[in-house]
Amino acid sequence: MNEAAVAPSKVSGHTLLAFDFGTRWIGVAVGDTETRLASPLGMFEAESRARCMAEVETLVREWRPERLLVGLPLAMDGGEHDMTSRARRFARQLESRFRLPVELADERLSSAAAETTLRETGRGGRRHKHLAHALAAKIILQAYLDTVTR
Repeated sequence: MNEAAVAPSKVSGHTLLAFDFGTRWIGVAVGDTETRLASPLGMFEAESRARCMAEVETLVREWRPERLLVGLPLAMDGGEHDMTSRARRFARQLESRFRLPVELADERLSSAAAETTLRETGRGGRRHKHLAHALAAKIILQAYLDTVTR
């Protein structure tokens, strides 16, 4: 997995892993329901189902999450499209393979927010594009953690 700019320390409590699903890259973030903080972990290539599941398996073994979160790409009007069904399929595969609860979270504008954040910190453009995937996963997870009840 390509490492993100920030490598968080292991968190205690109720850990979640979040995925910003894409057909080429999948961004990953980790968070904790007790601290309500999310951090980007990195990304991996989504070239094949086997490789994706192997990458996720490594993450699940390392972080031991209580559940997984997959960003659900929706149209701005809330409608579904091809990537929505692909993300749902990815979520079902994760649930089946790892026997963990998998939730879907609206990810509208998370990639745009990630790219804006990177530009504002001087890390925009193609040279830092790889950071956007992990940061998008962090944004998705942080929004989720901000809305779950304690």
